[in-house]
Amino acid sequence: MSNLKEVAKKANVSITTVSRVINGSDKVNPKTSERVKKVMTMLDYQPNRVAQRLRTVNGRSKLLGLIIPDIKNQFYSNIVRGIEDVAYGNDYAVILCNSDENPNKERFYLEVLKSESVDGIILPPILQFGEEIENIMKTGIPIICFDRKLGNKNVDTVVIDNEMGGYIATSHLIEKGHKQIAILTSSILFSSFSERQKGYERALKENGIEVDKRFILEGDPRSSDNAKIMTSRLINLDNPPTAIFTTNNLMTLGAIEAINEQNLKIPEEISIIGFDDVSWAKAITPPLTVVKQPAYEMGLKAAELFFRKVEDKSSEPVEIVMEPSLIIRQSTATPPK
Repeated sequence: MSNLKEVAKKANVSITTVSRVINGSDKVNPKTSERVKKVMTMLDYQPNRVAQRLRTVNGRSKLLGLIIPDIKNQFYSNIVRGIEDVAYGNDYAVILCNSDENPNKERFYLEVLKSESVDGIILPPILQFGEEIENIMKTGIPIICFDRKLGNKNVDTVVIDNEMGGYIATSHLIEKGHKQIAILTSSILFSSFSERQKGYERALKENGIEVDKRFILEGDPRSSDNAKIMTSRLINLDNPPTAIFTTNNLMTLGAIEAINEQNLKIPEEISIIGFDDVSWAKAITPPLTVVKQPAYEMGLKAAELFFRKVEDKSSEPVEIVMEPSLIIRQSTATPPK
């Protein structure tokens, strides 16, 4: 069975044009419409009737588009649950897309969601998509951002105070007596990671500790294996860190694995503090000290902003900043002598 993308490619049109032909829109040139219909017949393409049945007479599709970077990451799955709970309570269905932080994949899903005439899109933006997201908003489709900011764009946003999260994590390690503190972070294209690093550097500078570039490693936030490699590099430095701050839970897993393989004891020989209080954080040995994000509540707030926009498209965009909290367990201690 062919899909929408294949029809668009064969007919040499956009996915949006195919969707308009399917829905009988008068915005498509008759010759183009005829060509698309012939391709659909040739490829035996069957439109998604489930989505079409959800269309309502008041102009709303009752569909909400949601793009997340990594469905395996429990932080995002908790946000999805919050969004879905609010959507279901308002008789909306959620179309969930997993982008894998792949720009081409995210661009494709933005196009698909637009072609499905969703009433809005919720996503954690990649900074390079600012112009594309603005163009979608100009069509009347509201965009709600979560977890990350979209540069200086004026758009509804729900974020955590990431700089504060990085600051309290690093400050906790400094209070324990650490001066050689490493951070596993990611690309500045993701505002959340750059802000956490900013908080980390601010805490060091305020305590008179030099920012050592050897201790700042940037990797793939979706890969625990990548974090494992970076942690091994840190451990094997001539003058290694006595503590590591990992800026998401998958990086934390990789770091712990590398530390265990090096037969180092946590926290007697090296301390570790993670970002995200996921279910396994207090189940491992020793239980993990973390910066907690209210992920489910972030999902609720993002969905509530969407429905606010549905009711009043002229409402001014707002930015909701939620507070992180430090959960102290047993993976952090004074540095080894």
